[in-house]
Amino acid sequence: MNEKLFDVTALGELLIDFTENGTSSQGNPLMEANPGGAPCNVLAMLERLGKKTAFIGKVGKDMFGEQLKSAVEEVGIDTRNLIMDETVHTTLAFVHTYPDGDRDFSFYRDPGADMMLTKEEIQKDLIENSSIFHFGTLSSTHEGVREATRHAIELAKNAGCIITFDPNLRPPLWKSLDDARREIEYGMTKCDVLKISDNEVEFLFGTDDYDKGAAMIQEKYNIPLILITMGKDGSRAYYKDLRAEAAPFLQKNTIETTGAGDTFCASALNYVLEHGLEGLTEENLVELLTFANAAASLITTRKGALRVMPSRQEVLDFIASRK
Repeated sequence: MNEKLFDVTALGELLIDFTENGTSSQGNPLMEANPGGAPCNVLAMLERLGKKTAFIGKVGKDMFGEQLKSAVEEVGIDTRNLIMDETVHTTLAFVHTYPDGDRDFSFYRDPGADMMLTKEEIQKDLIENSSIFHFGTLSSTHEGVREATRHAIELAKNAGCIITFDPNLRPPLWKSLDDARREIEYGMTKCDVLKISDNEVEFLFGTDDYDKGAAMIQEKYNIPLILITMGKDGSRAYYKDLRAEAAPFLQKNTIETTGAGDTFCASALNYVLEHGLEGLTEENLVELLTFANAAASLITTRKGALRVMPSRQEVLDFIASRK
């Protein structure tokens, strides 16, 4: 790939995930303020894999915004296009974790700083200096930030970036699920790599036959590489007429699934950076999925995501230990 200043630039939400961490002496739940937001989780894992990344987004100029900026810079992500807004607070999410590690979210974001990003605040040269541009749909829930996101996507298209998309559907953040469906469909018309979860395929196409869902995506949107994550059932990749599948790495000591999809996504983007999107074989696809599944499995054994991403060697050792 052409030498550019950044391997991956991502645009989207950066927020605080308040996650449960035990109870106080009075029996009240204790909440830990973890840095969160899918795009920066993706970038944090890419940094662990030796890639150079940058983030475009907005936080409040408040204690949480300062915490987030420090956390993002600590893991190596470039923050030249992270805006600190003096008038709107940083977005907060409260995460309830169930015994099996699954989660429910309550968002405090009406408005939150991440949704106040404008197209004028996006640094064109940053996107033009990136090999991959990555986005999700949380930056398209409201009109202003939707316009900014679409502007950034067009800049990336014009610059010849590989465009990667993870819908990351969060129903509570949408005024209507029809809006969510429309924005996911828009993203699929623009991307070269789609990472989508099983529940998102079901949401869009009303089927839990993921091969059928992938065929519908290929036929309608002609996306070169489609990756479907299926939680405890592993993952699949669809590339031209190839289909590959890899088993999950199930863990007894899973504590939460926060960041698992983002870690998977980052591992996949890393593979694309190192191998390109041309001439991939079934063996390539299995290798991509196996590494991504293993990395995602490791993050489920750790609290939070952004600061605790596994290294390449940790993932490889983990894969070897399961053979």
